[in-house]
Amino acid sequence: MSTHAPVGIGIIGAGYISSIYLENCTTRFDNLRVVGVADIVPANAQRQAERYGVAAMSIDDLLASPEIEIVVNLTIPAAHGEVALQAIEAGKSVYNEKPLAATRESAREVLDRAAERGVLVGSAPDTFLGGGLQTARALLDEGLIGTPVAVTGMMLTSGHERWHPNPDFYYKPGGGPLFDMGPYYLAAMLSLLGPVVRVSGTATATYETRTIKSGPRKGEVITVETPTHILATLDFAEGPRASLTTSFDVHDTRHSTLVLYGSEGTLRLPDPNTFGGPLEHLRAGADQWESIEVSRPFTDNSRGLGVSDMARALRDDAPHRASGELGYHIVDIMHAVLESSEQGRHVPVTSTFARPQPLTAG
Repeated sequence: MSTHAPVGIGIIGAGYISSIYLENCTTRFDNLRVVGVADIVPANAQRQAERYGVAAMSIDDLLASPEIEIVVNLTIPAAHGEVALQAIEAGKSVYNEKPLAATRESAREVLDRAAERGVLVGSAPDTFLGGGLQTARALLDEGLIGTPVAVTGMMLTSGHERWHPNPDFYYKPGGGPLFDMGPYYLAAMLSLLGPVVRVSGTATATYETRTIKSGPRKGEVITVETPTHILATLDFAEGPRASLTTSFDVHDTRHSTLVLYGSEGTLRLPDPNTFGGPLEHLRAGADQWESIEVSRPFTDNSRGLGVSDMARALRDDAPHRASGELGYHIVDIMHAVLESSEQGRHVPVTSTFARPQPLTAG
């Protein structure tokens, strides 16, 4: 149990994802204190503030509040960099929803300016800190499957316009399945295997338009402006190779698969967009998969865990796990994949990061 005073946080962006952040950050992480929530649409902030018992604030007032040390940036991806820079200029540390920023240049500016101002940068996803993937990390480090050889990931769906009432940003640059769902798979892979040094990719947009299927805009047609079916190969610095497929263009119900192959066996990992299991193990030479009990905490929807870990780092002057450097490496990889498709060649990845330490029980 920490003896430090809780870290005051302010949330900018009161959309769909803000509910789970507000719920968790107001009830389960005792090193956090939610001071207020703001949104470009004040009514949205007021609604969430009333629901979770925090203050509704303007963005300017939130950034100026001396009680707030970390800004949790839940705006749309295209605004991640701009809002993060505003928070940094106000002297706040900032934790961005994924991706860290829409472009490499914007993400790099966020990290560089934060270093100059002496504040921290964090980035979702924090699902790799959940019990499922942390159990997998422990088993890997213990040598259960020997030397890592390869990893495969697939995220296949027919598109978010099926359920999201305002899906436009999913189909603009900085969106698409790679930038929307890819960070979950990449964060899982990177936390297990370390940095990537080279990628190749092929990408396309199968459909030029999408039709919204729910909400007040049902029937409205939106234009697709980014690739929506992407296949990537990743070369890790330590030797393993990975394949990752992300799509908004296909019909599939078994769309969340992540498998880690080693010299002595295989681990079937949980959906990296979740915090729990299941986990399965196939021993070398065996015919039957074995279920593995998840042995680490945080198996329910624990979004905000990365913010809590960042608050601990802020108080203890220590590294945090869902770091800006990891977030930048993910952005760098995703852009390199799209560049590979456009240029028809392998693309080196020059950024790197320190592999996060396992999450301890405390």
